[in-house]
Amino acid sequence: MLRLASDPSNITKVEGYVSQIADRYKLDQEKHTNILISLTEAVNNAIIHGNKQDRSKTVSIKLAQTRTGLAVRVSDQGRGFCYEDLPDPTSPERLCECGGRGVYLMNQLCDKLRYINGGTTVEMQFSLK
Repeated sequence: MLRLASDPSNITKVEGYVSQIADRYKLDQEKHTNILISLTEAVNNAIIHGNKQDRSKTVSIKLAQTRTGLAVRVSDQGRGFCYEDLPDPTSPERLCECGGRGVYLMNQLCDKLRYINGGTTVEMQFSLK
């Protein structure tokens, strides 16, 4: 498990963590990149939106091997959110907006994505078959 203080500068620590995962599980470049982008987005969201950059709060990252691949959970200490209420970043009126694409990207790059504990935890699953 990796635990980070909710400081945006800590997002850089995700890259080394994902490199360790890639080495341990002998991931190809595409899977490595998909996990890196997804995990970076999830940690960024947890620090900025979940914990509101409160450095006294932490973000935890847990990795588990599943029957078919890897599951990565990112948890924050915020209030959570309603995933269904997120606007569609691909709608014409939102295409020119900055931000708002992290969850969309995670959905595209993960094999399965789910929110737990009222949105304070996101679990991303990646197939290794």
